[in-house]
Amino acid sequence: MARVSGEEERLTGEGIKLQGRLDEARRAVCDTSLQTLASGVDPIGRVNLRVRKTLRGHLAKIYSLHWSADSRHVLSASQDGRLIIWDGFTTNKIHAIPLESTWVMTCAYAPSGNFVASGGLDNTCTVYKVTDDAQTYDSTQLSGHTGYLSCCRFIDDGHIVTSSGDMTCGFWDVTTGQRILNFAGHSGDVMSLSLGPDKQTFVSGACDEVAKLWDLRSGECCQTFPGHESDINSVDFFPDGRAFATGSDDSSCRLFDIRSDQELMSYTDEAIQCGITSVTFSHTGRLLFAGYDDFNCHVWDTLKGDRVGVLARHENRVSCVGVAPDGSALCTGSWDSMLMIWN
Repeated sequence: MARVSGEEERLTGEGIKLQGRLDEARRAVCDTSLQTLASGVDPIGRVNLRVRKTLRGHLAKIYSLHWSADSRHVLSASQDGRLIIWDGFTTNKIHAIPLESTWVMTCAYAPSGNFVASGGLDNTCTVYKVTDDAQTYDSTQLSGHTGYLSCCRFIDDGHIVTSSGDMTCGFWDVTTGQRILNFAGHSGDVMSLSLGPDKQTFVSGACDEVAKLWDLRSGECCQTFPGHESDINSVDFFPDGRAFATGSDDSSCRLFDIRSDQELMSYTDEAIQCGITSVTFSHTGRLLFAGYDDFNCHVWDTLKGDRVGVLARHENRVSCVGVAPDGSALCTGSWDSMLMIWN
């Protein structure tokens, strides 16, 4: 036992030294900063968005939302035990899908609009078929995770990616209900994932304080991005797929560049000392919207690093944020049981 313990200590020491050398190599090739390069770019001024629609109908905390590809319909998941599909134009409820478990944490809309998915403390991703005149909803259960389901995103109608509190992510065939690939490498609960625009890669954020880039074709981890000092709760790809943002319990959002393997910017404010629950980019990527535990959605200029707006209408934690695919609107969801659509 003593020999095994000594070997573990030696390997741990070597790992720490290797990580130190990698950090030094990163710093050596970082010859400038995003703020320096963007110094000649005009500031965008104060961002003032207004609430255009309020979606009322949930009876408990909202934990997740996801826009449909048509930029009109919004899917929301609440611990009242329902998934609701909303018409964002009229605020009408199109579908209300009862869940087997009320402890839901995530939801997702398929690109076609024909399927939705959810999951949570039941450790299962459940996929529902949605039709215009549906009174009941056929479902498929994807079981295999040994921890809660924290996030899910469709590739297409037949494939979905999930992240879990069991420290892994999964790539699933919805038709057969089988897991195609297992992505293991995090040393903490995986809290969020975001698909790349090419649908061949995704990034994950976890409670081990790092984000990882994965290849959906090989199942391999391509890159690891350290920097945060607490759990990463949310990740979102930059619109061009070459960078991504993270939101953490350390009160910071960060921007990472994939090609240079660098952290480009940290978005913080001394006046904000609470965790970030969710992040999403504007259609162009110039703005980063982040939901915070302080009941607000803060808006950051991604190039300058400045906070350029505060969306303050919710009465409890802003648990989820999402920008419509066409960039026309922002939707925020909260523990106050309401969704708000801004532009």
